[in-house]
Amino acid sequence: MKRSVVPKIVEFLIIAAVLAFMGFVAMVMTALMGGELFYTPLTVVITAAIIVFIGIGMFTSIRKQKLYLSLAGFFLLCGLTVASYEGYEAYVASIPSVSEQDFDLQEYKPFREQTKVKSLDEPSTLTLHSDLPRLDGATALYPLYAAFAQAVYPKKDYDLYEGEVMANTTPEAYENLMDGRVDIIFVAGPSEQQLEAAKARGVELKLTPIGREAFVFFVHAENPVSGLTTEQIRSIYSGTVTNWSQVGGKPASIRAFQRPENSGSQTMLQKVMGNAPIMPAPKEDIATGMGGIISQTADYKNYENAIGYSFLYFATEMVQNGNIRLLEVDGVMPSKTSIRNGTYPLAAEFYAVTAGSDNPNVERFLQWILSPQGQSLVEKTGYTPVSG
Repeated sequence: MKRSVVPKIVEFLIIAAVLAFMGFVAMVMTALMGGELFYTPLTVVITAAIIVFIGIGMFTSIRKQKLYLSLAGFFLLCGLTVASYEGYEAYVASIPSVSEQDFDLQEYKPFREQTKVKSLDEPSTLTLHSDLPRLDGATALYPLYAAFAQAVYPKKDYDLYEGEVMANTTPEAYENLMDGRVDIIFVAGPSEQQLEAAKARGVELKLTPIGREAFVFFVHAENPVSGLTTEQIRSIYSGTVTNWSQVGGKPASIRAFQRPENSGSQTMLQKVMGNAPIMPAPKEDIATGMGGIISQTADYKNYENAIGYSFLYFATEMVQNGNIRLLEVDGVMPSKTSIRNGTYPLAAEFYAVTAGSDNPNVERFLQWILSPQGQSLVEKTGYTPVSG
């Protein structure tokens, strides 16, 4: 005698509730492990599918063999989906990138054994033993001001993120300066937002030019485009030009990467763009480790159709990625020569920025940086001095 429908419904609801709870636990686990974009939705689909298959088996007369074959086919499809996803993720991970994680700043620490920091050929005319100005700045300029510190400061270990010689990136360096946590920062000029933030806090930023550098654009080494005009760059980053064929390349959509807001290179792009609006930056989702994700500006990935930008020293000396190629701008290749003679159109000064520190050695240190010895370290490091 067949069981009545009511007990079967109750049994199904109990099974469905147990499976739903197990699915929920699996969802939480996949989210905590950073799988919120793929594995968490997949868990929902699998849980729902299993419940549906059980319901079909309990309430229809479909043959069990056919049902089992269908279930096996579903799991095979899920397996192929996972394999495709992991294959694509492995492919993306294998593509070379240009980011601040591509090198170890520890190699540029002052006084480190076998440091990459450049040294003077003679004793420094300035030596400090106390009241050391606290330094911070852009990642790409750390090798330079670490060289300044190695020449002038007492020999000891200087922590990268706490102490007298730090490297906290341009946005954080500006924040540290305005909050009085450091005395001098070495950066590109401030963005409009940074100027407004300084004004709101009653802080006056003093910019002392100490060197010049080229703002450069780069593409995949296999990209046939060898150069762009300034106007073409504006068109690409405003979203007006979207295909490489529009600027002399092969038909392919342009992946125009950007840098985070208020970084030195992003501020420079804004200056290049003038009044032209910048299209939204490509984003990537990063797992927070607490069951959620954040979206942040994607690091440059060297796809064959990608374009990115940075500064010459960073792109050629610190990263040294042989898979990218620098572009000419307005027919001129970025180099120390074209920076020095003024032919490269996107060369700009970088600065030692202060904000009214009461440290008695700040001005002495700045004067030394502008002296022949300080400027020689600018040259040796790989930048272009502002004098001599």
